[in-house]
Amino acid sequence: MKNFFSSLKKLRKSKHEDEDENIGEEEYVEIDTEKERERLDKVIVRPFVMEDFSDIKDVLDVLREGHTIALINIKPLKDKDLVELKRAINKLKKTCDAIEGDIAGFGDDYIVVTPSFAEVYRTKSTKAVSED
Repeated sequence: MKNFFSSLKKLRKSKHEDEDENIGEEEYVEIDTEKERERLDKVIVRPFVMEDFSDIKDVLDVLREGHTIALINIKPLKDKDLVELKRAINKLKKTCDAIEGDIAGFGDDYIVVTPSFAEVYRTKSTKAVSED
C-alpha cells in the first residue's frame, strides 16, 4: 500500500513538471472561418424609396443577392404616376416569384419583399399585392 501512494505521488509530480515545461511554449489561436461566413450571411432589412420606375433596379439587385429584405416606400411614385407604379410592382412580383420570395403590402404606402428564406406573416390588415 505504501508503494501505491509513493507511485501516485511521483505521478502527480511528473504531471506538474510537464505543465511547467509547457508554459514557455508558444500558443496558437485557431481562427474560425465559419464566423466570417456567418457575418456575411446576416440578413439585412433595407428601406427603399421609389420615386421613379428606374429606382426599382437597386431593389431587384439586392433581392437577387438573397440576403436582403426590402421595405419599399411607394408613396412618391404613387403620387406621381400610377401606371409606372403598377409596372414597378409587376416587376417586383416577377422577380419575387423567380427567387421564390414573398411580397406584401402594408399600409397604403409600403411594400415588403423577402427572399426565399423569409415569409411575410399575413393578417386581415395585411394586403396582398395584386395586379390591377
